[in-house]
Amino acid sequence: MESVLFSIILVIVLGITSQWLAWRIQWPAIVLMSIAGLIVGPALGLLNPEQQLGDLYTPIISLAVAIILFEGSLSLDLREIRGISHSVIRMVTLGAFLAWMGGTIAAHYVAGLDWEVSFIIGGLFIVTGPTVIIPLLRQAKLRPRVATVLKWEGIIVDPVGVLVALFAYEIVKVITHESIHANYLLLFFGGALFATVLGLAFGLAISYAIEKGKIPEYLTAPVLLGLVILCFGICEAVIHETGLLGVTVMGVTLAQTKKYVSSIGEIRHFKENISVLLTSTVFIMLTASLSRETIIEIFSWPIISFVLMMLFIVRPVSIWLSTIGTELTIQEKTLVAWIAPRGIVAITVASYFASLLLKDGYADASLLVTLTFALIFITVCAHGFSIGYLSKKLGLASSEPPGILIVGSSKFSIAFAQFCNKLGIPTLLTDSSEEHIQEATKLGLNTFHGEVLSEKTQLTADFSQYEYFFIASDTFTYNALVFSTYALQFGHANMFLLPTSMSNHHKDDLPPYMRSHFLFGPNEVYQQLNWKIDNGYVFKSINIHEKHLIDRTELDKDQTALFVRHASGKLTFATLKTQLVAEAGDQLIVFQSPKSSRPVLKETFKNGGC
Repeated sequence: MESVLFSIILVIVLGITSQWLAWRIQWPAIVLMSIAGLIVGPALGLLNPEQQLGDLYTPIISLAVAIILFEGSLSLDLREIRGISHSVIRMVTLGAFLAWMGGTIAAHYVAGLDWEVSFIIGGLFIVTGPTVIIPLLRQAKLRPRVATVLKWEGIIVDPVGVLVALFAYEIVKVITHESIHANYLLLFFGGALFATVLGLAFGLAISYAIEKGKIPEYLTAPVLLGLVILCFGICEAVIHETGLLGVTVMGVTLAQTKKYVSSIGEIRHFKENISVLLTSTVFIMLTASLSRETIIEIFSWPIISFVLMMLFIVRPVSIWLSTIGTELTIQEKTLVAWIAPRGIVAITVASYFASLLLKDGYADASLLVTLTFALIFITVCAHGFSIGYLSKKLGLASSEPPGILIVGSSKFSIAFAQFCNKLGIPTLLTDSSEEHIQEATKLGLNTFHGEVLSEKTQLTADFSQYEYFFIASDTFTYNALVFSTYALQFGHANMFLLPTSMSNHHKDDLPPYMRSHFLFGPNEVYQQLNWKIDNGYVFKSINIHEKHLIDRTELDKDQTALFVRHASGKLTFATLKTQLVAEAGDQLIVFQSPKSSRPVLKETFKNGGC
């Protein structure tokens, strides 16, 4: 019992630590999770979840994959693919079929597997999946159009790939066993249809229950989680491996009702948190359970050759042929044709089919787990480390330094954006008022006329270039709502709020974390800053030659420290809780009266210490 408890704790800690470290060093998270699992598993022998969990190992992973896939499908919105629906449909149908046939040929002629085994594994390897695609999209900050294509393909082909592999297995059984007739395939199609109908029914039922108030808000997420598991379990009880189809249909159905059900957004955030935890722990479990023999076997020439053929021939050919005449540009096709990392679903289902095929007498099925892990690890590394570079080269991701998204087009905001542009810091001014945004547009600033809180804007606007969110409209309640809406997307550390009046600083009903993001200082508010623009105040950039602590009490009374631009390009904004520190080579940006002198910096730190 203690061994099992230790294993569970170690898996969770390693998974979350890998996610955090990946964020810090900007590596693909799955690469670090794989490395961590290999170190504590095959390398050091500290952990083998498959042995320690016993019969619970496979059900735990299956349930985790189902929840992850449901969370991914819950993020799908049909409005996202307007203008690219033709491409998505062709990729998940014709493209998937071509990839199936190509994978089958590669598995037989290159990896040396029997035709029957190759036919099954070729179908399985069309999967990519949200467990690997979504973290890569988050890392690369792709433009919405190509990111949407990859996301939709990954989420849809995950259950489709499993069903294709299952269908291929049923065909093999019909062909190789005289006692099994073609009518046996009807059972498979009936099971798939049942899973689809059940997922649709569960999705509609929970949507109706939430909309009509049949479930209290505090129980909505737990009830939904329970129904996801129930839907998965019922489908699996009817025909094994159809559960993923059921939960995917349930998620897509629920996603389409979110304009009627207000709490779907909160539910999705809850599922995202669970998904991150499950992805981390499951991948650690899978890699830690691999044997040393499996790892050594990966480096054999047939397996390496198979992976290379899947990377450089099968995937590109299937994408380029299936997207002929579609909306995708050459650059978009090139990126999509390269990005196809495999993930958790591939290796879990491969283990299942390996055991079935070995029982049926196919000796080379013992290679399936090795082959699958080789494909997963190499594709995750190759695509994870190259997606950022390639997307920038193809013009599908921003190559400019991190920018500032400014909500509210006022005199101060316009002047601030102009000055940032002169420094080479990209800005985007947004406002729902056409009158307010016109002045900024006339001055040649990058603007967006629209409501940032609208669902349409959140679905279609390209904010990928902007890392810092500067909220400065003339209505504080609106500003607070924007802060809450975008904090999960941009991260709380990058969200900043400009009070509209002095009373905002003392509002007890505001959460402390929001007050700590108030910009600049206790006396800097919307009206005051705009008044200063009218009275000739200007922005000033000061080069820093030694490490300094920037203390607002040491500045002239007509000077305000706004932010520090570090030599790395990172920005640190002055807030009520932030103590600005500038290193040699940084720039301090201040807002001051034309009569103000150079700011007096409080302390100088020698030898880089503080």
